[in-house]
Amino acid sequence: MLREPDSRLDSRQGNNPRGPFAALDLGTNNCRLLIARRIPGPAGETEFQVIDAFSRIVRLGEGLMQSGRLSDAAMDRAVAALAACADKLQRRGVIQVRSVATEACRRAENGAEFVRRVYEETGLALDVITPAEEARLAVLGCQTLIDPKARRTLVFDIGGGSTEVVLLERVNGGRNQPPSIRMDCWISVPWGVVSLGETEPLDAGNPTRRLEAYQRMKARVAEHLAPLKARLKGEVQLLGASGTVTTLASLNMGLPQYDRRQVDGSLATTADLVALSHDLAVKAPDERALIPGIGTDRADLVVAGAAILEALIDLGSAPQLRVADRGIREGILRSMMARDDRGKTTPRDNRARQNRRPDSARAARP
Repeated sequence: MLREPDSRLDSRQGNNPRGPFAALDLGTNNCRLLIARRIPGPAGETEFQVIDAFSRIVRLGEGLMQSGRLSDAAMDRAVAALAACADKLQRRGVIQVRSVATEACRRAENGAEFVRRVYEETGLALDVITPAEEARLAVLGCQTLIDPKARRTLVFDIGGGSTEVVLLERVNGGRNQPPSIRMDCWISVPWGVVSLGETEPLDAGNPTRRLEAYQRMKARVAEHLAPLKARLKGEVQLLGASGTVTTLASLNMGLPQYDRRQVDGSLATTADLVALSHDLAVKAPDERALIPGIGTDRADLVVAGAAILEALIDLGSAPQLRVADRGIREGILRSMMARDDRGKTTPRDNRARQNRRPDSARAARP
């Protein structure tokens, strides 16, 4: 179902030196943290410089599709990672922080229970955000990679439990006003690399059956994207974020090891990405695990992610895809800084909000 937004994106920022700021994103597969300080940007805009980061695969949504609940082992892994994040925040003296959780906590019957446990054991108050907020933050995080000349841009973020897709449109301003970008529509696909990967066996047995499994996963995603296809006639810029996109881009570039400086903002031809996806799909998991940049952590997830990516590519006829090694965390940071510039928050306010005890309403699925 397509969602019609009711507001324009607000990416204006000032130049206030307060900080540091921190953004924590607990997804269905990963736990990621960015701590950043503000630096002056071009044309008086505010940018940020990352001073510390954390990333760990926790697979919080493992088994969720079958049981409807977060498993004890998955919650233990996530709490351990969040405790490490809390230690970093304390050591850095961060008091302006926003911690969000996404699809796994939205979907799980015991999501509220998990949120309370996280607060009690780490002091972190997770904000279980809606798909709409997740999509907005992903766009804000990638906004500097949007082609200002493109009439429309399709931004997507392939997550562990869901995939957020946003269609942006450039709108000409009035007299003496520059063009602006607005959200035309957005859709939240209830499939991510973890949830989609669990719909098929780990190994279908041979190359032919593995490719058939890949095509079935792609079809599941395409079914949810069908309402968007009619909106994508004509030229559209593709802008993709997520570990799937950056991993495939790195492999396509032939890098011996992942290098964010080369991958973030790079262009990849969609035909090359599709060919690479099919090549990975027919390999056995142990073969994929031997490929630099994939390893054992991604060997059973990269094919599901590739199926999602190809379904998105099939929506239009874009020859290239812009790669973004950025997303929700960067969107959180930009949003916090913009709000801070408008005088709506102070360090004291942020500390109070971060330490507020979560309740079941905050963890409920919208």
